[in-house]
Amino acid sequence: MRLSSMADYAVVTMSAAARHCGGARVSAAQLAQETGLPAPTVQKLVSRLTAAGLLRSIRGAGGGLQLARPAAAISLADIVEAVEGPIALTACVEQGRHDCALERSCSVRPHWTVVNEALRGALAQVPLSRLAQMEVVA
Repeated sequence: MRLSSMADYAVVTMSAAARHCGGARVSAAQLAQETGLPAPTVQKLVSRLTAAGLLRSIRGAGGGLQLARPAAAISLADIVEAVEGPIALTACVEQGRHDCALERSCSVRPHWTVVNEALRGALAQVPLSRLAQMEVVA
């Protein structure tokens, strides 16, 4: 499994925002500069992350972006889902999807839910506070 570029960039953007946690608010332009990501990409991500309730945007003097909740309360799963939607290795378990030729005879299909829950659970165990650390902690 590989994250999309946008999901990867969302994690990078949120990690940069988390490093400002407790300090001054940060702008999308600042996040773009700090991460090296293109400003339009960061703007798009900020919109998605704000809509998902992970970032909060404050307008006016002294405005900017801040985490909507503490970094320790935001998980890698939250960030990935904000950009990609529900975490699932296969589309066949999504409601209303019936585009697989094997659907009627597939013996594995009933088990994908367990696999998807295990994957989401693993990603949910990684807090943003850990991802935002400048040093790698094993």
